[in-house]
Amino acid sequence: MRLCCLFLVLLCQPAFASNGDMPKEQQLAIHYMEALTNQDYATLNAYYNRESVFNDRTASVKYTGKRHIMQFLKRAHRGVLDYSFSIEHMYNSGSLVVLIGNYHYKGPGEQFGKPGRIIDIAIPGVTTLSLDMSTNRVKEHQDLMDYQTMSDQLAVQ
Repeated sequence: MRLCCLFLVLLCQPAFASNGDMPKEQQLAIHYMEALTNQDYATLNAYYNRESVFNDRTASVKYTGKRHIMQFLKRAHRGVLDYSFSIEHMYNSGSLVVLIGNYHYKGPGEQFGKPGRIIDIAIPGVTTLSLDMSTNRVKEHQDLMDYQTMSDQLAVQ
């Protein structure tokens, strides 16, 4: 019982007060996610190398290497009006950073079978980033997305 109480007290401690107090792994993850959602390809390019992997496990899509990842992202972001990720919870274990939140997407419906329409969806998901902190690169970006929620939202648009 005491152990449970201690655990709860530790869990309820306030989050880091400022970005400077945040672990460097989480800071790198946030900068990377900002470049991703801002479609800042010049910055994103610096995060990948030939061994980097972008893996959307839920959609069974996997790209390896900077060139393939960048081609995929440019194709996926084509015409996007708004793209963001709101982080609800983030933690790390060493250089593995876990981000839990919602991806918001507003853009052309062609990619979703809704040509001529503007689609506006919020997709709950978990993104894990395996980082190389010595080079400030992403070794693996892995997404686990709630595509059922996305499908439900698309059905009414």
